[in-house]
Amino acid sequence: MTGDHRTLALVLFSAFIAVTLAITTWAGRRRHGSPEEFYAGGRLFSPMENGFAIAGDYMSAASFLGVSGLIALFGYDGLLYCVGFLVAWLVVLFLVAELVRNCGRFTLADVVAARMRERPVRIASGAASVTVSVLYLVAQMVGAGSLVALLLDGAGAQARTGMVVAVGALMVVYVAFGGMRATTWIQIVKAVLLLGGAAALTALVVLRFHGDLNALLNTAAEHSGHGREFLAPGLKYGHTWTSRLDFISLGLALVLGTAGLPHILARFYTVPTARAARRSAVWAIVLIGGFYLMTILLGLGAAAVLGSDAVRASGKAGNTAVPLLALHLGGGAGSTGGTVLFAVVAAVAFATILAVVAGITLASSASVAHDLYASLRRPRGTRRGTRHGEVTVARLAAVGVGAVSIGLALLARDLNVAFLVGLAFAVAASANLPALLYALFWHRFTTRGAVWSVYGGLLPAITLVVLSPVVSGTPESLFPGRDFACFPLDNPGIVSIPLGFLMGWLGTVLSPEAADRARHAETEVRSLTGAGAA
Repeated sequence: MTGDHRTLALVLFSAFIAVTLAITTWAGRRRHGSPEEFYAGGRLFSPMENGFAIAGDYMSAASFLGVSGLIALFGYDGLLYCVGFLVAWLVVLFLVAELVRNCGRFTLADVVAARMRERPVRIASGAASVTVSVLYLVAQMVGAGSLVALLLDGAGAQARTGMVVAVGALMVVYVAFGGMRATTWIQIVKAVLLLGGAAALTALVVLRFHGDLNALLNTAAEHSGHGREFLAPGLKYGHTWTSRLDFISLGLALVLGTAGLPHILARFYTVPTARAARRSAVWAIVLIGGFYLMTILLGLGAAAVLGSDAVRASGKAGNTAVPLLALHLGGGAGSTGGTVLFAVVAAVAFATILAVVAGITLASSASVAHDLYASLRRPRGTRRGTRHGEVTVARLAAVGVGAVSIGLALLARDLNVAFLVGLAFAVAASANLPALLYALFWHRFTTRGAVWSVYGGLLPAITLVVLSPVVSGTPESLFPGRDFACFPLDNPGIVSIPLGFLMGWLGTVLSPEAADRARHAETEVRSLTGAGAA
């Protein structure tokens, strides 16, 4: 990249950081000493505001950078991510949005523990939520590293490391000083920028082919190096039985994982009523659906305009396809239009990463403070910890989560960010979703069933990832020089998700204690009517 690219992109980066820090300062001056203000922004956001914030939380670097790159490299098979990410919202809308808003206060564990012994359930659910959040954070930081590597023209590992550390530091500042109020407005600003940037770039792609989508598809297939196979299933997930199972596993994880993501569920606590939560989900579906339609065109445009080989040469995972497409559509390297468009897209991608990591960090720090700390440190038989003390622990937890995420992101910097998010979705669908659905809909569900469900999905998912080709055994693995892979699939969802549901059922059947039917009836009435909801 030329000096003009770097200068303009860095100016836009700095402008966005300045705006977000100003929002954080504004929010920090408002009272947020109470958990309700810190975790839920006082529950004062409108459905439209929350819908934009949910979209901002959900449309991550995996979507803008990773999914477009996968479509540019693998064509039809890359569309699985778009379909999975969007269809997942139907599960959220019809099964969990209103019920979670009525049953919980701040975290997923509030819902699961509503009619059970709190301590073991909160510890299990809190641990799973933190694990999912860290995996998701790693994906965003890998995207940040890819972005700066492209911007600085392969300036080396030190530049990528510096960007990852800087993103981690900023996310800690946003959460520790601004809480949910600042995080929400940062996500709203980011959603507007991302949708506007994607729309502008999509319009340029369509204009490049004079509105002829058939010409776009044919050119993408021709320049992909795979011919018509590029537009047919099987290029990435169809050569062997293993890849076909991986396809099914990934699809399950994407469709079911959203309903178990802690930072998405936490957004439903920021509105005043269950009806507002449902309307927030509808707003989010409209915005996210439009965005993924544009993502498909951007991925195909990158293949058609640049060629898959050029995308792969810039980064084997394809994370840089959209910025390179913007550079080319603007007039190419050295042109004013190319410089401006590249810088704008890079700045939007950077804004995407910052906003998403803020939301995830807030959710994970809430799980640490509200679930783990409050359960482990609170003496038995006493009330939950002091209100202000819990918020202080949440701020400190943000620092710890940021440090762990930075370390893992530096290890995983060569993996595709959409693929990394797929792993996070698999863990969420395996550990969080079974316990959540059982708690909401099964009257016999017990404390043992809840704990077994969480650990029965979480531990197999993590174990299978460690024993998969993602970690060792191939040149693309985290540790390419080692080979201890004995699980053939990249995504564990096809095994770990059924295990989570099975262990929840088994734990309930084998539980020595019967379910508290009175508390279940109370929870059911509360979830359906909102009576007694926070």
